[in-house]
Amino acid sequence: MIRTERLLLRRWRDDDRAPFAELNVDPEVREHFQGTTSADESDAFIERIEAHWDEHGWGLWAVEVAAVTPFVGFVGLWPADYVTGAPMVEVGWRLARRHWGHGYATEAAREALRFGFEEVGLDEIVSFTVPQNHRSVRVMERIGLVRDPAADFDHPRVDPVSYPHLVRHVLYRLSRERWQSALPFPE
Repeated sequence: MIRTERLLLRRWRDDDRAPFAELNVDPEVREHFQGTTSADESDAFIERIEAHWDEHGWGLWAVEVAAVTPFVGFVGLWPADYVTGAPMVEVGWRLARRHWGHGYATEAAREALRFGFEEVGLDEIVSFTVPQNHRSVRVMERIGLVRDPAADFDHPRVDPVSYPHLVRHVLYRLSRERWQSALPFPE
């Protein structure tokens, strides 16, 4: 469990399942994904997240606004080896729409970077999305990641027939050295 100025980043609980399933059926939240997901699919993802925590000691945190809202979404680190076939860890987030625009993703993602570099010992953390996902791109830039146009890619898990507009992804990177040299981050 980690506290930031306004947030609590913690392991998942059973009472997170319903709000997570609700988040995953919101078409605006899922605008840059291949459709919405069912409650069973959301639950299965929580199980994978928790199994990853148990095995590796890091993963995606459930995020709550301390003493206000018990679940707003997730932020954290996740393996992304499938992108290039090389070991890679991404920082990612998904928040319920009513919690957008408050800086929660940025605040929590900065802590995920700190955790990844200082606690996990990662040398680099990446993030990626479709070019039209301007909200996520802004978060990536706010937390210090830099786009690597040479590493942009066609996502291997996106169905190009049903979702051609979601195939191409932009990739952002941050090395531990660059992260350390940028501290503290401006607000």
